[in-house]
Amino acid sequence: MSAEVSTDEEVPAESDPVDGGPGETVREGEVVLDVSPEALELVLEIRSAEPDPEALALRVAITGISGSEFAYDLGFEELDGLEGEHVRATFGDLVVAVPVDSVDRLRGAVLDLPRDPGQGGMVIRNPNRPDPMGSLPPGVAETLTGEVSERVEQLLREHINPSLAAHGGYALLVDVSDDGVVRVTMGGGCQGCSVSAITLSEGIKRMILEAIPEVVDVVDATDHAAGDSPYYT
Repeated sequence: MSAEVSTDEEVPAESDPVDGGPGETVREGEVVLDVSPEALELVLEIRSAEPDPEALALRVAITGISGSEFAYDLGFEELDGLEGEHVRATFGDLVVAVPVDSVDRLRGAVLDLPRDPGQGGMVIRNPNRPDPMGSLPPGVAETLTGEVSERVEQLLREHINPSLAAHGGYALLVDVSDDGVVRVTMGGGCQGCSVSAITLSEGIKRMILEAIPEVVDVVDATDHAAGDSPYYT
């Protein structure tokens, strides 16, 4: 089974590992991904069409990043056939298995139905978001020299723009105000991009504030309505 899942905005109990199926290590009882009663009813209804439904678990994994959200894979798999280390939790007659490499990024999420009754499938309301640019290497602040504006430009050139270049974008310093507000413009793939606000707030701004203590805020001075394919129109 492969379910259509979208994302939407919106306690773990640790236990010792136990043996699961062939090649699998299981942590039982830790609720990583909760399941709403409505979603549980739908999943069980879909599973009931399978030849041996009671033998199947719902496996939920993060497979990558789509825009500003995680991408997910949901499917029924035989409990005895799961491979690798999983965290399993039981909801009524349903076992939900989450691979350990998805646990931290799914913790606190809920599998639910869309709020719009006309929308099909299910949604995962995940409080976690992908880190758009990663983290600065330790000691970066000590390598920056000069006035605040010079340090911002150095940080953009050496650490921020190489990450943005992977998506065809870049950021340039406009100015630094006397009270420590940095203005930047975003170009290339970042201009008019639908996730540029997240890139700025969770990537560029976070890195500048972390590395340069004199900076109190970072604002976007980009005209996102300009360019060949502007997002904000």
